[in-house]
Amino acid sequence: MKNFNIPDFYKSPVISKVKEIRKVSDPRKKDFSPTILDFGAVRFHIARHFGFCYGVENAIEISYKAIEENPDKRIFLLSQMIHNPDVNNDLLNRGVKFLMDTSGNQIIPFSDLSSNDIVIIPAFGTTLKIEIELNKMGIEVRKYDTTCPFVERVWKKSEKLGEDKYSIIIHGKFNHEETRATFSRSEQNAPSIIVKDIVESRVLGEYILGNIGLDEFNKVFKGKHSDNFDPTKHLERVGVINQTTMLATETQEIADYFKNIMIKKYGDSDLKNHFADTRDTLCYATNENQEATYGLLKNKADLAIVVGGYNSSNTSHIVELCEEKLPTYFISSAKEIVSKNEINHFDFSHQKHLHSLDFLPNKKTIDIILTSGASCPDSIVDEVLQKIVSYFPSAKEIDEVIGGLK
Repeated sequence: MKNFNIPDFYKSPVISKVKEIRKVSDPRKKDFSPTILDFGAVRFHIARHFGFCYGVENAIEISYKAIEENPDKRIFLLSQMIHNPDVNNDLLNRGVKFLMDTSGNQIIPFSDLSSNDIVIIPAFGTTLKIEIELNKMGIEVRKYDTTCPFVERVWKKSEKLGEDKYSIIIHGKFNHEETRATFSRSEQNAPSIIVKDIVESRVLGEYILGNIGLDEFNKVFKGKHSDNFDPTKHLERVGVINQTTMLATETQEIADYFKNIMIKKYGDSDLKNHFADTRDTLCYATNENQEATYGLLKNKADLAIVVGGYNSSNTSHIVELCEEKLPTYFISSAKEIVSKNEINHFDFSHQKHLHSLDFLPNKKTIDIILTSGASCPDSIVDEVLQKIVSYFPSAKEIDEVIGGLK
């Protein structure tokens, strides 16, 4: 695996050491059990995998390289480089400007750009339409393109599905930047449709089986399929690809569901003519982070703290997994922890900010699950840990706790 040049201020004296110790003891990443940091009054259960993934580190390295190599040029990010406010704010403080928001709404018109400007493509990629528009203006889009290689792998899979005459079902959030970028390519390759979850998948499956009509199909999927998509013709051969930050288990559930639908309609012996196996589009980092969360949840704990950007898809899925088991607080940074008794956090399901009291239980030893999304710097997680430890005067010193790890 390539080592990236990441600014030191994204690293941490605690979390980075924990990761290095686990890397040495478990180089093949087979052990998903958490690391326990025992400070006496409080114990942290640290996920085996979390934080910056390959795609995020690649994006950060390229973005800072663009700033370093072009001190006298205007530098723009197409939209948020990754879904983390601290990383994006640091780039803004260095003079980088956003051209669009995460929904694709224009902040700075493309007409304000010139061929001398630098435009950084975010880790999610961008649509073909935008890429073509920037190229026509003489902007070297590929020079600072931070699109995640695993996202590009999904695009290649959509191309192969199109070549083999399969229609494409995309498991993703319709308005997410990555899904928009993937859809813009898949619709060039084959008739394409987006499903948000297993609920929408079942609607599509019922249509394929003839149990619901075209009106119900249009009600659910209006605006979520390619212009050339004809449900009466284009659902005989299908393959599933995904937005890489979705729950891997849910993508697999959706793929298995459509596989069974095709078996039910056409029979097991003719399955290959109607369903393409595409499980290799699942992102390894998203999958590992989710498996590590399952490993975390095997341990008993009093609460979970998940750190990351509130618009981060992969982080929200980790929150969902934790919420099924125990009280969970989704925070963007240590600043959200007001005191030992107060915390500001985000309710992702209802998209609203909450303020909770007495989030730390009154007991001799508190067990806290601590993890983050793939776009969150270790330094931010470190600050959360150290802030909580500071509330316990009798807690062991960090060097003593780290030194006791094996």
